[in-house]
Amino acid sequence: MSGCAAWRYVAAALSRCRARARARGLPLWEPPPARGLRPLGAGGAAALPLLLPRRHLSSRNRPEGKVLETVGVFEAPKQHGKYETGQLFLHSVFGYRGIVLFPWQVRLYDRDVASPVTEKSENATGHGSKEVKGKTHTYYQVLIDARDCPHISQRSQTEAVTFLANHDDSRALYAIPGLDYVSHEDILPYSSTDQVPIQHELFERFLMYDQTKVPPFVARDTLCAWQEKNHPWLELSDVHRETTENIRVTVIPFYMGMREAQNSHVYWWRYCIRLENLDSEVVQLRERHWRIFSLSGTLETVRGRGVVGREPVLSKEQPAFQYSSHVSLQASSGHMWGTFRFERPDGSHFDVRIPPFSLESNKDEKTPPSGLHW
Repeated sequence: MSGCAAWRYVAAALSRCRARARARGLPLWEPPPARGLRPLGAGGAAALPLLLPRRHLSSRNRPEGKVLETVGVFEAPKQHGKYETGQLFLHSVFGYRGIVLFPWQVRLYDRDVASPVTEKSENATGHGSKEVKGKTHTYYQVLIDARDCPHISQRSQTEAVTFLANHDDSRALYAIPGLDYVSHEDILPYSSTDQVPIQHELFERFLMYDQTKVPPFVARDTLCAWQEKNHPWLELSDVHRETTENIRVTVIPFYMGMREAQNSHVYWWRYCIRLENLDSEVVQLRERHWRIFSLSGTLETVRGRGVVGREPVLSKEQPAFQYSSHVSLQASSGHMWGTFRFERPDGSHFDVRIPPFSLESNKDEKTPPSGLHW
């Protein structure tokens, strides 16, 4: 990506971020003055300062989000390669500040770009779907700045990572707040001279400042040890994507582990779903319809209003909504698929396909996830 192209990409993405933030009354950034921009590489583009509201200064007489300070300078997004541990970024969809812990290589199954000669087939669950060949894609394990968590309104929760608890209760879960997974294209990189630019309880436990490095935040031994010990429970391997009626659904399943309950094995998965409106028409999610197939031979149907107790509206200003949920099976693998029903402003409804995805367990699991225990 050339310098000018990178500038246009960042400017367009930030324009979307600003529009969404203003729609909910809280600008996360403001455009800088036209003068005083610094050169960005040899491409001839300019560096764009990242300006965020000084929320801790807001008061009854000073509207929140109106006092701004420079927290960094945007960098050219990487079209190829991957971001390294310690890279600061602004999320292009949800607008929060974060820092990269480490990358994951995943298989992306995108039914929107399936081969036109591919025929539909009936899989083991009886659900007709396209045969899609996965391609390698990069996601990142990241920390979210705690100052931004309360303002991420398009998420049902800011902690996207949950674990099974380390005791006999097979239904007990605990979460790590502010830990997330971010796709490569959602990252708007920036740099900062602040030695502690992200506020998170794990930041200084996982990372340390080294001015000789680029980026200047490097992994501590505790981060490497935590990643290695919890690899089976942190790793994401597959991402599934499909678009219907300009509504794109992205699903990321995670295996969480197995527990024994009433003399049987119960396998748990977490799945993260993002809904994105690619059109300008306002729509609202009204219902969900799931089909859950277990290798044991059972097929379960689940219907209900909305998702996680909400019926999100997807508009041009706030086009995306993301949430996580959980499913358990009494078998080591299975499949899930289904539809979301949306409503248009005129009262008409349409169904959006949820791409089918497999639930696979780790065959070599030996110990339960240890979460934050070193």
